[in-house]
Amino acid sequence: MGLFDLFGSKEERDRNALRKLGQKITERYGPAENRQKAIDQLASLGTPAALKTLCLRFTVRSEVGITDDEEKESVRRHLVAAGTGALAPVKEFLAEQEGGSSWGLRVLAELLPDAEVRSTAVALLAEAGRRYTRDPEKKLTLLAWLTEHHGGSAAAGAGADAATEAAILPLLEDFADDVRIRATRALSRLGAGEAGREALIQLLLRDTDNARVRGEVLQALCDLAADVKGHRPSVEPLLVEPFFLDREGRVKKRG
Repeated sequence: MGLFDLFGSKEERDRNALRKLGQKITERYGPAENRQKAIDQLASLGTPAALKTLCLRFTVRSEVGITDDEEKESVRRHLVAAGTGALAPVKEFLAEQEGGSSWGLRVLAELLPDAEVRSTAVALLAEAGRRYTRDPEKKLTLLAWLTEHHGGSAAAGAGADAATEAAILPLLEDFADDVRIRATRALSRLGAGEAGREALIQLLLRDTDNARVRGEVLQALCDLAADVKGHRPSVEPLLVEPFFLDREGRVKKRG
C-alpha cells in the first residue's frame, strides 16, 4: 500500500478539513475565538465548498447572543466580499438547509438585483411548500421576505405575480397555524387572483373552529375587497363581528 492509499486523495483530505471547520463554526458552546478562527480560515480558502461550509454558521445560535450576531455578521461580510463567487454556494445553502434563510437572503440582496433575489425566494418557497417539515422557520422567513420585498400591494391594485401566488397557495394547507396565517397575510399584502380568492375561502371553510385563522382570512378577504361568490351560504354563518357581507357578497368590516 502506497502513501497515497494510506492517507487518501487530496480531495478527501480537503473534504475532511472542511468538515472539521464546519463542526467548529457550528459549535454552540465552544469558545468564540475558535469559531471566529474557523470562520476566517474558511473565508481565506475562498473555494465554493469553503464558502458553502461558511454559510453553516447561519444555522445555529451560540450561547452568547451578542457574540452570535457579531459572528454571523462577520460571515455575511466575508460572503459579500467574495462577490459573484459566493452566489452558487449561498443558493445551494438556501436550497439544502432549513435554518439561516434570512441571512442567506441578505447576502444575495447585496450581490444581486432585487428581482433576482425575489425569484430565488419564490423558487425556494415553492420547493418548501411541497415538503413536510417539523420546523416552519424557513417557510415563515421566505413568506416574510416576499411580503416585505415584493413591492406590490393589494391596495394599489397590483396582485402577486402568478409564480409568487402559486408558491404561496400550498402553504394555506400547511399543518402549522403560523404558516397558514403568514401565507394569508402575504396574499392580503401582495394581492390575489381568482385562485387565491378561492383558496382563502376554502381555508376559511376548513378551519371553522380555529379563531385565529378565521379572523386572518376574513381580514384578508376584506383587504382584497374579495367576494365569496358561490360560497355565501357556507361563509355567512362563519362571520364574526365586525365582519359582514354586502349585497355583492364582498367581505366588509364595520367601523
